[in-house]
Amino acid sequence: MSGDHAHGDIENTPASRLWMAFGLTCAFTVAEAIGGFVTGSLALISDATHMLTDSMALAIALVAINVGRRPADLLRTYGYARFEILAAAFNALLLLAVAFYILYEAYIRLSVPQDIQSIGMLGIAVVGLLVNLTSMRLLSGHKDGSLNVKGAYLEVWADMLGSIGVIAGAAVIWLTGWQWVDSLLAVGIGFMVFPRTWVLLKECINILLEGVPPGMDLAEVENAIATVPGVASVHDLHLWAITQSKASLTAHAVLDEGADAEAVRRAIEQRLQDKFDLHHTTLQLERENCAPSERIH
Repeated sequence: MSGDHAHGDIENTPASRLWMAFGLTCAFTVAEAIGGFVTGSLALISDATHMLTDSMALAIALVAINVGRRPADLLRTYGYARFEILAAAFNALLLLAVAFYILYEAYIRLSVPQDIQSIGMLGIAVVGLLVNLTSMRLLSGHKDGSLNVKGAYLEVWADMLGSIGVIAGAAVIWLTGWQWVDSLLAVGIGFMVFPRTWVLLKECINILLEGVPPGMDLAEVENAIATVPGVASVHDLHLWAITQSKASLTAHAVLDEGADAEAVRRAIEQRLQDKFDLHHTTLQLERENCAPSERIH
């Protein structure tokens, strides 16, 4: 078995930056929610609700860091790193639920428009944009190494777009008096989050179902092992990920007659590391095929 290199999601997650983004987001969530009720703007309330999910995403990410860094034990031999994936999946489901609620509330308000204080709405949205840009800056350098940070980043990114939309909408309401624009903006904020959240949820589900990691082809990995000198055939090949950046592989390899088992094992591991960046591999080398013929890949 090859060494398990420490390059997973949890180890690379920036706790200090998450705390800074969490503080900013929490503070503005309260301010924006109050501003939404005072100005009568559903778009601001929608944005504040999304900011609340941002705060929860960041809070869960911080919890995931502390839990995920706990060492493996006799009950959880892979450790607790996958808690981060569970947290990211929860975030995605929560955000989808919030988006559906905002769409429903907007539908109700379109039939009975409310009087909107556009100047106050505009000022609050500008501050929200600055907060979102700051949080994005804090998280952007680490979003590709962690599903949890990626989930938080996507929510902040969606809020940034929402703030821009609210700014534009407030200007339109101020210039034209079209109060229905506020509800239309709330609908837009709700809809724009669905595609990114669905992608995040699919990634989480794939990991939880032990699916092949994105970007890897099982047939290509099998061929890479099978073509190592000294390998006659490959079976019982499994490829999955513990977290987004920590892929694992197990396989049985049948040796050619007279092949040096240790040399073949090292050659397979080296090829998997060089070609697929696979560092956590468990290989069973056999002189005779142990698998029934129908199970051979």
